[in-house]
Amino acid sequence: MMSPKGESMTTVAGAVEGRVKRPSWRDPRLLVGLVLIALAVAAVVVVVDRADVTQPFIAAARDLPPGTVISDADLVVVHVKVGGDAYVSQASDAVGAVVSRTVGEGELLPAAALVSADTYGARTIPVKTSLPLAEAVERGTVVDLWVTVDEDAGPRSTLVGEALAVVDVKREGGSLAGGGTQTVYVAVPTGEVARVLAAVATDGEIAVVAAAS
Repeated sequence: MMSPKGESMTTVAGAVEGRVKRPSWRDPRLLVGLVLIALAVAAVVVVVDRADVTQPFIAAARDLPPGTVISDADLVVVHVKVGGDAYVSQASDAVGAVVSRTVGEGELLPAAALVSADTYGARTIPVKTSLPLAEAVERGTVVDLWVTVDEDAGPRSTLVGEALAVVDVKREGGSLAGGGTQTVYVAVPTGEVARVLAAVATDGEIAVVAAAS
């Protein structure tokens, strides 16, 4: 016959054993915990996948100065992480439009930089100069236009065009610093066209100078 003391010890041991009993796979609390962990992992995977998604957008294949009428050759498709509609995503939306500001090579094409030919506020004017043209003057460069005329008091240089974007450059004969004729096509605001044309029509020497950055 077991003593009261032994009965007490057996009862306590049984209670402890019941408290530390390993949970069964059928335990609802364990199943709920596993479901919550699975949902958390799935959410993380979705967030990571969305963060890695890129979309095709249109970028400039070369420098596009103001006045450029965009063609297919001026564009390239790139895949980037950009949201919204600030940049052009379809080449068909850009071809035939005119660039209103300089867009550098590789730069995403801003929708706000495109205007129709009818509303573009500048005209492209060819300017011929026999003076050496700096190598830095090229498509997309911003330049100042100077005309120098001989007067009784000596040569006088006048600034006739300021901060004009170069649309194109044609060099004919000779090296960059050794003579020949250079024709620089510049985008001139409509309101300044008459003044620039009058200036380049004189007998003065015309200089196209890269504007200070």
